[in-house]
Amino acid sequence: MTVGHVTGAYGIQGWVRVRPYSAEADALLNAKTWWLEKSGLPKQDVEVMQSKGHSGDVVARLTGVADRNAAEALKGNVVHISRKHFPVLDDGEFYWVDLIGASVENLQGEQLGVVSDLMDNGAHPILRVAVPVQEAGQDDAKGKPAGAPELLIPFVDQFVKTVQQQEKKIIVDWGLDY
Repeated sequence: MTVGHVTGAYGIQGWVRVRPYSAEADALLNAKTWWLEKSGLPKQDVEVMQSKGHSGDVVARLTGVADRNAAEALKGNVVHISRKHFPVLDDGEFYWVDLIGASVENLQGEQLGVVSDLMDNGAHPILRVAVPVQEAGQDDAKGKPAGAPELLIPFVDQFVKTVQQQEKKIIVDWGLDY
């Protein structure tokens, strides 16, 4: 599972800084093996010697990364870990990564798009929904010009009514014209 990306070096002794894709970085902190991937190159596995949380990020010392230059060379790598390192969830809970790719429809049954990402604005998470692209120059059914790149829907009970994990579907109280 994709859990974050390397943003650069931390210190001078080869530690890397990782920006987790979740507010909780338990999975990153507990995994002893990470897979790093950059620009379509094959994934490489690395052993995690030490890791700790630091200002919302995770900093880690990896086997074979001996100095700041080697750590900087890993910048931009996406970090993957095995799902077995994720903490067990209670019923009705889910990981953000499980929502990516889910279809989003409103209470009227209208398709809004597909979850492309989630982000945290501090107050609450926000669904980033990729809107299907209309052909250039065409308006959608509501007369709205084509090309709206995404919808940002607050992930709060007021707007997100149900998450159907098995069906990869999220039902929201959100109009096409918002």
